[in-house]
Amino acid sequence: MDHHATTPVDPRVADVVLDAMVNVFGNANSVDHTHGEAALELVERATAEVADLIGSDVAGVRFTSGSTESIRLSVGHAIATRRDRVLRVAATTVEHQAVLDAIRIGIRSGLAEVFWIEVDAEANIRPESLQAALREKVDLVCVMGANNEVGTIYPVEQIARDVHLAGAKLLVDGTQAVGRVDLRVIDWGLDYLAFSSHKMYGPKGVGALVVSNAAMHSEITEHVLGHDGTLNVPGIAGFGEACRLMGAEGPGDEGRIRACRDRLEARLVQDLPDIVVNGSRGNRLAHNLHLSVPGMPNDAVIARLRNKVAVSTGAACSSGAQTPSHVLKAMGLSEDMQEGAIRIGLGKWTTQDDVDRAAAEIVAAVREVGRSMRGI
Repeated sequence: MDHHATTPVDPRVADVVLDAMVNVFGNANSVDHTHGEAALELVERATAEVADLIGSDVAGVRFTSGSTESIRLSVGHAIATRRDRVLRVAATTVEHQAVLDAIRIGIRSGLAEVFWIEVDAEANIRPESLQAALREKVDLVCVMGANNEVGTIYPVEQIARDVHLAGAKLLVDGTQAVGRVDLRVIDWGLDYLAFSSHKMYGPKGVGALVVSNAAMHSEITEHVLGHDGTLNVPGIAGFGEACRLMGAEGPGDEGRIRACRDRLEARLVQDLPDIVVNGSRGNRLAHNLHLSVPGMPNDAVIARLRNKVAVSTGAACSSGAQTPSHVLKAMGLSEDMQEGAIRIGLGKWTTQDDVDRAAAEIVAAVREVGRSMRGI
């Protein structure tokens, strides 16, 4: 029940990875012999599969170690190509920590300044706040495809139009959204799109930065990286297969996952009358369920679920931290609601039996914590 943090690798993807490790072991940069050529062919096939999923030209796909590296490359490129003054960045207050960290690195270096875009109680972007930021003549706008905590989906196509009309570039963190929400790099003119393999049943340690044109791809190498390293051919091959499967099977999976999510939500709301569903119930990721039991310490609940049900208090990057979620704070949730927040993420192999068992365990854990707090 924590598919937001990561997903299990699809066995079909694992087969592709293993074959690349054992049988196609060449260096894709060494095309002087057939081993290198075979490895390069795998990379080219994977590149096409990645590009096809998000409506991109293959020339715009750059493989990375994952979303965090992709985001830092994007911000680094935007800074490197803005040489006459500091980079003016606008970002929503609910961005993933990887985006916030990349921006703060630029600020600490004296190379960037930030303008914040506010959200409402469901984590929807406030249109007037976005327009106010655009009037500041920003160079780069950072917006998620979908929120990694409460699952709210953002109108990326419309945002891209507004951003480009204002003369700015758009960075989309598509980590939770790619394959689940429609994102079209060429049609919508997405300047930078970052995402990771391990959120879509692929291997960890590989992802992509997809840029809107080949020139930007070359600029990132020239101005930010300086040199392209050895490609992770098995990871890239697995990532490509994961993208192919997501494109072919994702729509069908989403309907079934949504039904399981709704079943779990109904069970929990019925058995725990005080529970509150956070985020936008009508505009969220199908596999997301974010709940609060006001005043109920979430760490105590999760401790009782350990070895029974895998859920989280928030983003994996801050797992174990005792600080409140910046996302829930930005939404204006009360301290009681923040303290009692639990994030649940279902997956393509989650069954109705899993849902029923999880609901029973969560209800029992919440009730047990409640009794202990009352001294019963």
